[in-house]
Amino acid sequence: MNSTTHLVRGQDLSLQVTEVGQGEPIVWLHGSGPGATGMSNFGGNLPAFDGYRHLVFDLPRYGGSDRVTIDEPLVPFAARNVVAVLEAMAVERFHVVGNSFGGSVGIKIAADHPDRVRRLVVNAGGARPQDASGRSPGLALLWGYMEKQQPTRDDMAEFIDAMVVDKSLVTDRLVDERYEASLRTHPELETLPPVFGDLLPDLPRVEAPTLLLWGREDVFLPIERALVNVRGIPNAELRVIPGCGHWVQVEAREYFDAAVRRFLDEAAP
Repeated sequence: MNSTTHLVRGQDLSLQVTEVGQGEPIVWLHGSGPGATGMSNFGGNLPAFDGYRHLVFDLPRYGGSDRVTIDEPLVPFAARNVVAVLEAMAVERFHVVGNSFGGSVGIKIAADHPDRVRRLVVNAGGARPQDASGRSPGLALLWGYMEKQQPTRDDMAEFIDAMVVDKSLVTDRLVDERYEASLRTHPELETLPPVFGDLLPDLPRVEAPTLLLWGREDVFLPIERALVNVRGIPNAELRVIPGCGHWVQVEAREYFDAAVRRFLDEAAP
């Protein structure tokens, strides 16, 4: 697929956007794992969405986007700047597909701009339950990597291994690519929780039809978190995928592509 990459100024910084195809816009927002970028998260899914215009973002401090110091909760900061970039690109209405951190950013955008978001897909992300305590085993690995001065390739292999149930997906090539990418941008985050922000008050303000996808064996954001989000968003549907971890778009790619494509196509005029 032919693509172009732009560095577009938002409100507080410039974000890198990879643009593919023509049609109704889909905004793709990646997760917070070390070395993550929009295309590393979703590049393998785009061919299943021909007929759409794909706007694949690198979020603040990730990939090719600016690495400014952020001294406020990360989710609203990222959401505000993604919207500012879309305004600069004259993109008025769009679908949002977000993975993990990107899903949380998508919820914030949908809550603050209900007139712009047509449909929202959240792949394991969103608000944290009020009674949640401590870090999940997966998030402990993620933040442990982020906090290290010099993370190793073995650290990356352990992190990716926890992302999936099917360990055959954890190839040497994948580990090498993500490890090298993470070293180019390490550390993506300079501050630690509560850096992400509380999304619970935002859930009832999401008006867009919303599809929540969750791997049943997710050790980063366990499915208890899915229930909080599906109960909080008025027009939300939850699908739990058995035998799948945090990377639904990778580990259950065929299911993800078909379900998301059908959900977005339903909004066609």
